[in-house]
Amino acid sequence: MNRIMIAGVRSGCGKTSVTCSVLQALINRRINAVSFKCGPDYIDPMFHSKIIGAKACNLDSFFCDDNTLKYLFSENSRGFDISVVEGVMGFYDGAGSRASSYSVSKILDIPAVIVIDCKGMSDSLGAVMKGFLTYRQPNNIAGFIFNCLPKKLIHATKKMCEELGTEYLGFMPYNSKCSIESRHLGLITADEVCNLKDKLQNLADMAEENINIDRIISIAQDCPQLCYDEPDICNICSDGAVRIAVARDDAFCFIYEDNLNMLRKLGCEIVFFSPLNDEHLPENIDGIILSGGYPELYAERLTKNKSMLTEISSAICGKTPIIAECGGFMYLHNFICCGENKYELTSIIDGEVYKTDKLQRFGYINLTAQKDCMLCRKGETIKAHEFHYWESSCCGNDFTAEKESNKQQWKCIHANGHMYAGFPHIYFYSDSRTAFNFVRRCIIFKNGKNK
Repeated sequence: MNRIMIAGVRSGCGKTSVTCSVLQALINRRINAVSFKCGPDYIDPMFHSKIIGAKACNLDSFFCDDNTLKYLFSENSRGFDISVVEGVMGFYDGAGSRASSYSVSKILDIPAVIVIDCKGMSDSLGAVMKGFLTYRQPNNIAGFIFNCLPKKLIHATKKMCEELGTEYLGFMPYNSKCSIESRHLGLITADEVCNLKDKLQNLADMAEENINIDRIISIAQDCPQLCYDEPDICNICSDGAVRIAVARDDAFCFIYEDNLNMLRKLGCEIVFFSPLNDEHLPENIDGIILSGGYPELYAERLTKNKSMLTEISSAICGKTPIIAECGGFMYLHNFICCGENKYELTSIIDGEVYKTDKLQRFGYINLTAQKDCMLCRKGETIKAHEFHYWESSCCGNDFTAEKESNKQQWKCIHANGHMYAGFPHIYFYSDSRTAFNFVRRCIIFKNGKNK
């Protein structure tokens, strides 16, 4: 199983651009590549998928134990020539000893290439390299790529790599024409980038010229086989598939591909719909997932789609099982406040959402249920993740959240026998009973409709 990780010294060092350039170069060579993103990020995999023409997946060692991580990586890599994994934040950054690129690299035995942003540095590049090579050992670091390295420093940089016993794998010159804009959740989504295909091709051309792609492929080929036990996930829909309507459009685009894959394994039929563009929900549905995303950017269009607002509100009032995360949770409020304007939404949650000046409760959390609900029983815990600048006047109090990093606690989420609605995102492979319980509730709802 050929595999390579492209990680970085920090967020914003250029690892996404380097990863995309390498992926596009591999595709141009007609190499059948698949891609992954470490951590809970939704946006970077969208860029990967634009290149490879298939959905990219996440690898998260906070959500998953070692065996599950090996299974998911192997399952999603099957049939491909090479797997390219993009790191998260800095190589060693994560939630304690878990959830870092370093952790994923160790668990999956992936050689890691570290991207260094060279702006404002020359000899200090050696100190950065030495620090990463020696901070924790063993560490699977196979070499370095130097982003925005002036050509006049190439010879000196190669010499530093030789002295440190590591590999110089190339550089990427600064090119403003290939830059990708950002927003408060990181990069803007792939569908919003003007001339994305041209930018990706330009990046690939620069990679072919300046990065040792052949050597990266060679490093990726020298990886041992992974051993794991396959989780027990089987079809539980004995009376035929349940239909789950999943929101997917420009406003609602954040959902883990592995969550959808688990639902399919459990016997669900996934049908996508657009709260932006569709007038009606799909027919004969037994459950709904309102994905996260950027509803604030499309608030006027969402509020004008009255038929969809009414149908979703009616479905929830009729106890159709629903999971609404972050942006999907925002959509369930009375209003979304955008500057001086207030836009009416479904009014399932009696409150409004509004923009704040800083990240709200950012990071990994553990959710403890305060009562029995659709996804779990009182006292049971679910791992989750939050990343949002928006706030609600009615966040809910059916779960207690505890932040993994500092143990800070707060109440959140509206939950009952047919609904989970809140800012936290959940990952089904972290605890498969959440998916089982959701699907069982959908089966009960379906059977009740057919009586």
